[in-house]
Amino acid sequence: MRKFMIEREIEGVGAFDACQLQQAAETSNSALARLAPRVQWQQSYVTGNRTYCVYLAEDESAIRAHAELSGFPANRITEITSVIDPSTAAARRA
Repeated sequence: MRKFMIEREIEGVGAFDACQLQQAAETSNSALARLAPRVQWQQSYVTGNRTYCVYLAEDESAIRAHAELSGFPANRITEITSVIDPSTAAARRA
């Protein structure tokens, strides 16, 4: 499975309350169940009018299928090729 970042433009999502976020997650989970095992949701970061979602998927078409089934837009899909963090600086080179 490949890792992707999906940017979704959703007006006012940053102001959603816990119930609205729960409903959104339930909607997403229902779509994921229909597409399993082709796509998996890892987590999402919510901002003012956007979410940034990290997914594992076979390919971009699986993510687009999830967007269609869930009704949540996939405005930008970017494959994540590497992950770094502060500990990367201390990693020993092979």
